[in-house]
Amino acid sequence: MKKFLGFSLLLLLIGTSVTSCFDDRDDVFASDAVVKNFIYRGMNAFYLYKPEIPVLADDRFANTSELESYHEQFERPEEFFESLLFDPNRVDRFSVLVSDYVALENILSGNTLNNGMEFGLVAETGSMTDVFGYVRYVLPNTSADRQNVVRGMVFNSIDGIRLTRENFRTLLAQDNYTIGLASLNNGVTTAIGTEIDLVKEVVQEDPIHVTRVIDQGGLKIGYLMYNSFLSQFDGDLNAVFADFQAQGVTHLVLDLRYNGGGSVNTAIILGSLISGNPTTDIFSTEEWNPDIQAQLAMQDPDLLVNFFADQTSTGNALNSLNLSKVHIITTGSSASASELVINSLDPYINVVQVGDDTAGKFQASITLYDSPDFRRSGANPSHRYAMQPLVLKSVNSAGNTDYIDGLAPDIAIREDLENLGTLGDPSEPLLAECLNDIMVNGRSQRSSALQIDYEEFTGSNRLRPLGDQMWKNLD
Repeated sequence: MKKFLGFSLLLLLIGTSVTSCFDDRDDVFASDAVVKNFIYRGMNAFYLYKPEIPVLADDRFANTSELESYHEQFERPEEFFESLLFDPNRVDRFSVLVSDYVALENILSGNTLNNGMEFGLVAETGSMTDVFGYVRYVLPNTSADRQNVVRGMVFNSIDGIRLTRENFRTLLAQDNYTIGLASLNNGVTTAIGTEIDLVKEVVQEDPIHVTRVIDQGGLKIGYLMYNSFLSQFDGDLNAVFADFQAQGVTHLVLDLRYNGGGSVNTAIILGSLISGNPTTDIFSTEEWNPDIQAQLAMQDPDLLVNFFADQTSTGNALNSLNLSKVHIITTGSSASASELVINSLDPYINVVQVGDDTAGKFQASITLYDSPDFRRSGANPSHRYAMQPLVLKSVNSAGNTDYIDGLAPDIAIREDLENLGTLGDPSEPLLAECLNDIMVNGRSQRSSALQIDYEEFTGSNRLRPLGDQMWKNLD
């Protein structure tokens, strides 16, 4: 409670001070000017990379009129927002502006418009234009589930149109579409003439996708495939670890291969469930922009520190396994809060990362509304724009951060798209690599190269807003 109260006071302080300089004057200016003023006010106050953007300097505009004269050159609020991002092709690939904060709130709570088919998109070998999709997993009780879509299926067309680098976003953004299945051989697809109709609907994904205990060589090995850090499922996550405890689990394989991130608070819960560190140990520290960093350091330095936890947000004791070693499966789709767990546990226990390099996202965001203190209460009723800008970067207790190229695995092995295997089955290639390493007590660490080096450039998670975000809960 202390931390959240501190942030509430900080938001009020910053909101009041910035508003005094840049009044939205809703009764005078057109809607787009109001939104642009809000964008500037929030980015000027909170943006992590504010020092890198000269136009965000506190003395850049003397008054609202000067600011509005400047942002008139941008036709839409989205264009103005994008002009304020630092190196968006590499560093800030994640800050977003939305025109409907209700939709944003649904996404943050795990509710998405989804047909249930989670997939990756891959460049076709030998082609400069064609791409294909492969099914990673299917959400239960969804359109894809009802149509018997399964992991490992390959598709190369939508509505009879060949998927390419240029059209995939448009084709896959439709609420209803038909996938054309294909065979895959040496990186090249061939249509097989089978089509499946899929329909998107509002889906609440349970992030606990697969959990089981594997009895191998007398060892009890827990396996958890966890696909998103959603705080409302913290109790269920704690229950999984209670079951692991009850079954005598002494080793854990945490599968984050498709986990794009989520709540920082839930990342702390998961890390604490694994290691059981005391609450005096630092899980991670936070670095905000210089202005906020100075205010937080002066107000209460503890606000910049995240400690390990021993209970959920509802006060239930954590069922920690107290492990000294954990195996974590990763791919390029493992981002933000997934990387936070790996990086934060690393100084304390032996984290054996198996798979591929992670995405490289160490920054977190918060939701900003157009209100005096940037909270939803009192938000401007004339529009529903909100921002989710990067506001802080996470640093582990050893000082490691800025892993922009991702966290490299200890055992490098990529998924074989022609032999994906069944998630949670001991024979699934990445899980099998973890089990083998456990059985020989870490002596099998090696690199495994596939014959085909697939270029996987995006997936269903990243095609959704905030699909690879990490956010800070301030309430």
